[in-house]
Amino acid sequence: MSLPSAPVLQALKKSASTMANRNTPFVYNEWYVAAFGSEVTRELLPRTLLDKRVVLFRTEGGEPVALSDRCAHRAYPLSLGALEGDTLVCGYHGFRFNTEGDCIEVPSAAKCPKGIGVARYAVLERGPLVWIWMGDPDQADESRLPEQEWLSAPDWEKSSGYFDLQSNYVSMHENLLDLTHLSYLHANTFGTPDYARAAFKSEVGDGHFVLYRDVVPTTLPPLWAKPTGLEGCTTAARIVKSEFKSPAFHQVSVRFYDNALPEEQRTVSQIRTAHILTPQTHSTCHYFIVHGRDFGQDDDSITQFMHENLFEAFNEDVDGMAALEQVWQTTDPDEMYEFSVGADGPSVAMRRYLKQRADNEGAARDTAHAAAPRVVPIRGTETA
Repeated sequence: MSLPSAPVLQALKKSASTMANRNTPFVYNEWYVAAFGSEVTRELLPRTLLDKRVVLFRTEGGEPVALSDRCAHRAYPLSLGALEGDTLVCGYHGFRFNTEGDCIEVPSAAKCPKGIGVARYAVLERGPLVWIWMGDPDQADESRLPEQEWLSAPDWEKSSGYFDLQSNYVSMHENLLDLTHLSYLHANTFGTPDYARAAFKSEVGDGHFVLYRDVVPTTLPPLWAKPTGLEGCTTAARIVKSEFKSPAFHQVSVRFYDNALPEEQRTVSQIRTAHILTPQTHSTCHYFIVHGRDFGQDDDSITQFMHENLFEAFNEDVDGMAALEQVWQTTDPDEMYEFSVGADGPSVAMRRYLKQRADNEGAARDTAHAAAPRVVPIRGTETA
């Protein structure tokens, strides 16, 4: 039985301790997607994001708003209240809050107390997505949004969808960063046997991790062959770039063409998929997907064909990650270990990056807490 020896097991556990996993605290100082823009309306939308309860809605002017989903009075969910104009009325005792989260009326009091309110989160609407900043509001810098211009570009045909992922977001990012699994997890959809053995190279930067894989020559699966006109072509090229762009955003870009043709004669078809991950809890995740292509713009049948088949494949990821999550939840930590191989280079670097970000934020919070003024009770008011 070839179980790792004690020294090897110790080394594996030491390495694992430097990498994020399902138990690692969230990175809050980052933009995450709260919802598709189409989901945010005049109806109150409750959502759990990074273990925090949030309620989303639009003002009468159409601006998205995100507030903490609990009344400052008795913690009743504000999402069970009602919108009246641009104020949110709690459905328990009628406390009224404006879009800044300030309490502006208490029905049972002649005068509304000052300084009572709920957290308001910064939001940005870009293309089809509403982004939210759950961390330090002073650090909510728009320039930190990941590049995503194609999501709004008119020359890219797009479709979108959502999965309630029963897995932690770290495992899903790792799944997306090493697409070796296409040959196995997706053997029945858009994987091919040659994919896992194709040449690859990686790029590791500060918060940006990329794996390139050139599958050439290959025979494309029907999902890609049919819409690109490469059916029956045994000399096709499948040039893939899979990149972690932020803790919330992963993008896969692929080019297809007939590699047997001279470069100047090739018709190159491109697709891009935004895999957007917002942790709900440490074991569940909001998984938003936007898929785009730069060909067949006026053919709705291509959109339908690709969407149906792609989301069948993505569902295989969802099922696979849920199965992996169950292993993590039911295995004794002392018995859990992981080996890494060459193709894991970017994903290992990514997990170390997330761990370091989480550790740094935790240290900063501890420092701020230690520096905060200490409240000393007035003599005679102490309770036993």
